[in-house]
Amino acid sequence: MDAHRLRPIRVLLAAAAACAVAAPVPARADTVTDWNMHATDALIVTAGYTPPVSALHLAMVHGAVFDAVNAIDHRYQPYLVAPRARRWYSKDAAAATAAYRVLLNVVPAQQTTLDAWYAASLAAIPDGRAKTGGTAVGEEAAAAMIAARTNDGRFGPFRFPLATNPQPGDWRPDLPSFINDPNAWVARVKPFLIRDPADFRTDGPNPLTSEAYAKDFAEVKSLGSLTESTRTLEQTNIGLFWAGHTLDMWSRIVRGLSADHGLSIADNARLFAMIYLTGADAAISCWTDKAYWHFWRPITAIRLADTDGNPATVADPDWLPLIPTPPYPDHPSGHSCFSSSAVQTLRDFFGTDTDTFTVVSNTPGHTDLTQTYTRFSQVIRQIISARVYAGLHFRTADEQGAKLGKEVARYRRAHYFHRVGGWWRSQAGAVSF
Repeated sequence: MDAHRLRPIRVLLAAAAACAVAAPVPARADTVTDWNMHATDALIVTAGYTPPVSALHLAMVHGAVFDAVNAIDHRYQPYLVAPRARRWYSKDAAAATAAYRVLLNVVPAQQTTLDAWYAASLAAIPDGRAKTGGTAVGEEAAAAMIAARTNDGRFGPFRFPLATNPQPGDWRPDLPSFINDPNAWVARVKPFLIRDPADFRTDGPNPLTSEAYAKDFAEVKSLGSLTESTRTLEQTNIGLFWAGHTLDMWSRIVRGLSADHGLSIADNARLFAMIYLTGADAAISCWTDKAYWHFWRPITAIRLADTDGNPATVADPDWLPLIPTPPYPDHPSGHSCFSSSAVQTLRDFFGTDTDTFTVVSNTPGHTDLTQTYTRFSQVIRQIISARVYAGLHFRTADEQGAKLGKEVARYRRAHYFHRVGGWWRSQAGAVSF
């Protein structure tokens, strides 16, 4: 089916326990979506990777899968490498091998499970030259990805700097964990697509003494409070709805869209690579920006408001957010950065902003919550408000994070995944958040 022909869809997502659990097989699965489920299980459920760390490694997996399948399909420019391949080689063997080899490199301790998944994938493919050729293509694509990401800064020593005597506005570890993000090294990882994360620097937080800061402050203090909040029930449910693992949620959404649109294995290889390669660079740029602005979280700002020099803000030393605060700076919002890049990528891939789909929350304890959308852009607009309702971000951090993610997606659209011999353009117009 043509990837740009649209029809109403319904995304059926499974409940999650802890941060995430393996999702059931969708109505229409192929090797790409199967290995996406395997990858999210291995990286998120078993390895326990946080959203930005998961984004980097899902980008590695699906970048290699795209190069493997695309080498056989011959329609699009490669990401890293274009192995020699015949059109009759098995795309399934190529996809499974590429995903398996990259995952084995990333989480070698899970080899027993990965071996079993890989054996099952190969057993479903008839023996012969097509299978052998596809396997060889997958091996080459995986080797290229592994080589490209060796010594790329993952799991490095960088942490967000901590001042001995922090000043008003400076981020510092706070409730509930009082720790410095152990994954702050994401800010120093070599990008996948873009040249320099600093090219996507946001405008930054509002000055502490400004009217705009006081407005953001009052909003999150009122709407984001754990107790005595002015939130409506609907706003509370929206805040809780988007409180689960971001990458697990988006993986489920994209698998559901793939199934309901009846995408081919080649289209899936391209779609998932676009989602994660774009999202990985959005995460890297976001964490780079967090390190640059180093701005305090609402919980700190509200408890220490008597130090910010703004007469319009009032301190509440006991204030708590609806959702526990993560251990890294406020600005910009990581959820908004990745989710905006995913929304824009879906618009680019399908050539429209219009679609109808229902999503089930993956937030532990709240998997009875659902949301229905008729446009992709509605999702990011809701996420911007959801992080305020959750008490996690000032609205400016959410809005600027969404802008950052959108700009990274625009860069990808201009430079990657073009048709061979032509220039691929989105048919969709710009989104106004």
